[in-house]
Amino acid sequence: MENLVTKAKRIIVEYFTLTPYLVSQAEAEQSIRDGVSFRGTNMIVLILAILIASLGLNTNSTAVIIGAMLISPLMGPIIGIGLGIGIQDFDLLRKSLRNLAMAATFSILASAVYFVISPVSEGHSELLARTQPTIYDVLIGFVGGAAGIIAIASRNKGNVIPGVAIATALMPPLCTVGYGLATLQTQFFFGALYLFLINSIFICLATFIGVKVLKFKAVEVEDTHRVRNLRRWVYIISLLCLLPSIYLTYNMLRQSRFEYNAHRFVADECVFADTHVLSTKTDWSTDKREITITLIGSPLSPDSLQMALSRQLKFYNLEGTLLTIIQGNSYNLRDVANDGSIKDLYELSQAAIAKKQNDIDSLKQIIEQSSQRDALASSIAPELKVVFPEIHALSVSRNVFADVDSSLVDTINVAMIQFDRPLTAAKRNNLIEYLKARFHVDDIVIVEVNNINFAQ
Repeated sequence: MENLVTKAKRIIVEYFTLTPYLVSQAEAEQSIRDGVSFRGTNMIVLILAILIASLGLNTNSTAVIIGAMLISPLMGPIIGIGLGIGIQDFDLLRKSLRNLAMAATFSILASAVYFVISPVSEGHSELLARTQPTIYDVLIGFVGGAAGIIAIASRNKGNVIPGVAIATALMPPLCTVGYGLATLQTQFFFGALYLFLINSIFICLATFIGVKVLKFKAVEVEDTHRVRNLRRWVYIISLLCLLPSIYLTYNMLRQSRFEYNAHRFVADECVFADTHVLSTKTDWSTDKREITITLIGSPLSPDSLQMALSRQLKFYNLEGTLLTIIQGNSYNLRDVANDGSIKDLYELSQAAIAKKQNDIDSLKQIIEQSSQRDALASSIAPELKVVFPEIHALSVSRNVFADVDSSLVDTINVAMIQFDRPLTAAKRNNLIEYLKARFHVDDIVIVEVNNINFAQ
């Protein structure tokens, strides 16, 4: 049993031993120092990467943003700060801080200039995602920084550094800061700036710890008190940066829980026979919680429905939530404009209503024309009795005839007439011309009928 445990430990140690796979400290340091400098090509590449990221954020394109993060050399001075703290190299620390400040400043200015001249000024989801950092962003920065320093010290670096650049996402927050500056929107400016600080500080912290774990030899410093103060400030700044993210994460979890409970409440309680839920909209903030339910179908009693549903809120941890129910004629155009799915349905229903209205108007016109013919047929009876005394009864209608052989159809005006005695050909033509003039038609066919008896 003891041999088995010893063997298992040895296997585990072999898998996680770093020493055989690491480059020398001098080689790792030189790699980091080379990336700290932000002059010449590095600065030009950084500005071009910022413009690419700004285009990606402006067009809401994730692929473009990822490409910009791969191009950006911004990781260099951040890891340089962590290395400078870890090996007590104050010259490297000052240089890295200065270069990072210059790089961030030029990045923000380049992004702001782009968004000033860009015709698209609306904030998309990729922009909005850079304004609400949480504890998860802290963890991403820290774990990414740890992966970065191990990759730099490793003989086989692979694709770790590009992956860290994508995961920690340093470029998009700077672009969003520029967007907030260009559009004077403080929530974008400060939210994204805080996210950039989180990523940078915790990459530095992970690099500092990684340097200690890898046992990099420190630079000899006479002023040990200065070193202790520096490390103390590292921990204080990290803690101060961490606290707001914990609060934001707490709020995010509360909002997520509220939305989950709200949709569960609607799914369980809003079940009706002839009425269905069209949409559910939740609004959550620290001082307001609201659920808006839109119903479609048979209208329900508003007061009874409001009272019944409000009583059930407490069973879903939704006490104090304002419940708004929209149904029937309580719907207004403002609600339609604010809800995309309802707006689409509204537009479809309006189109269907317009089509039906056209059909109704056409049918009304046909009925009106038929009614006019009936009324005119009755009104000209005394006149017919004088002009054509041979006519005993008259009916004028518009009929559709189908050709049996060709299946072609045609609409024909038909006058069905009962005669007391047959008309001559000349008088029949006169009757046709008379009926065409009185009924305002281009052509009319006379059909003789018999055996019509009128009730006395």
